[in-house]
Amino acid sequence: MPILELENVNFVYQGKNGSSEFSLNNVDLKINKGEFISILGPNGSGKSTLLKIVSGIFQPARGNVLLDSIPVKSYSKKNLAKFMAYVPQTFSVAFPFSVFEIVMMGRTPYMNMFGYENLKDIDVVNSSLEKVGIYHLRNKGINEVSGGEAQRAFIARALAQNPRILLLDEPNAHLDIEHQITIFNTLDQLNSDSELTILMVSHDLNLAGFYGDRILFMKEGEIKMDDAKKNILNEDNIRTIFNVESRVEKSPGGDYFSVNIVPK
Repeated sequence: MPILELENVNFVYQGKNGSSEFSLNNVDLKINKGEFISILGPNGSGKSTLLKIVSGIFQPARGNVLLDSIPVKSYSKKNLAKFMAYVPQTFSVAFPFSVFEIVMMGRTPYMNMFGYENLKDIDVVNSSLEKVGIYHLRNKGINEVSGGEAQRAFIARALAQNPRILLLDEPNAHLDIEHQITIFNTLDQLNSDSELTILMVSHDLNLAGFYGDRILFMKEGEIKMDDAKKNILNEDNIRTIFNVESRVEKSPGGDYFSVNIVPK
């Protein structure tokens, strides 16, 4: 039984004059527990919109989103936050919370009616900070750290929710190369050790070629291709989706792929 399922999902952005500016069309998708999936495609293809529909931020115009065969809209906010965590592409913080406080917000679904954390919550938060490599910044203000460090804090907040599904919208956007590897190694470890299901939007073909096991290619509001990365990450498909030439090299075992874009 899929842990996440989209059935004939349609979504429309309405322009100021009521016309349709963008739409997702007839999206059908089944994701099993423990899969690590990358969503790739050109700008404006619907990747982030799809993630927001899955998370419950956007409501589809038609179709269903199911978690363990139960509609997302049937979950309370508290139970949905225990099931699924979402890390957005951009973030803003109006108040000068510390990094520790930001990550502790991920424990909100587990707190009592008075909102007080217990020792377990503190342990989970410290562990999440260590996993993303920013435990030493826990007392710093979130607005005092770099964009990459703040990004890691929000990933740690999602991990502190102890979710079954983790949704990530371009998690490497603000990270330098070293910390991209740190974060993705952590995600890969959680995926294999805890069967954490990961659905990630990315523009990085190489990261998708190294981490995870399945790729969705989106274009013009539709999932055009969906398969294991070994079957889908090739030069013909990249040309079809991105309109660029590339060279794709496989590791000897066929588990990892390196993608080099060739300028025209």
